[in-house]
Amino acid sequence: MSGLVRVEPVALLPTPAGCAVFLGDGKKVIVFYIDPAIGASINAVLAGTIPPRPLSHDLFSQTLDAFGAEVLHTTIVKQEGEVFFARLIIKAENEIMEKKIVELDARPSDCLALAVRHEAPIFVVPDVWEKLEDMSGTLDNLRNQENPPEGFGV
Repeated sequence: MSGLVRVEPVALLPTPAGCAVFLGDGKKVIVFYIDPAIGASINAVLAGTIPPRPLSHDLFSQTLDAFGAEVLHTTIVKQEGEVFFARLIIKAENEIMEKKIVELDARPSDCLALAVRHEAPIFVVPDVWEKLEDMSGTLDNLRNQENPPEGFGV
């Protein structure tokens, strides 16, 4: 994925209005906010926790597996104000059809939840990456607190 910035989840932090997701490339960290339930879903996978019943992202992931499909990668492609837009890239190949690559419009939170389940890479378009503020200092401050917020993970 030449030209794209590869990122990894660095931390997930519960907030009064949802969940802050910190993504980083080793030099810079960005943040955006998602629904707390999706944040919990992502954090559970990253922590190696298996829920007693499949969550929605688990169901979709199992459906992909059943059809011989896999998440190739996800890319955050645009930002408008506080809203981020992403694309989920899926490859399907099974005995019924030839190899097919499908690109879907999706929320970054759903993309992340599926990417961590499939151990798929996460990218950000360079134009978006460069415009976003580096939140490394904020993340370091949160990590250095004596009592980090409950649920602070990754």
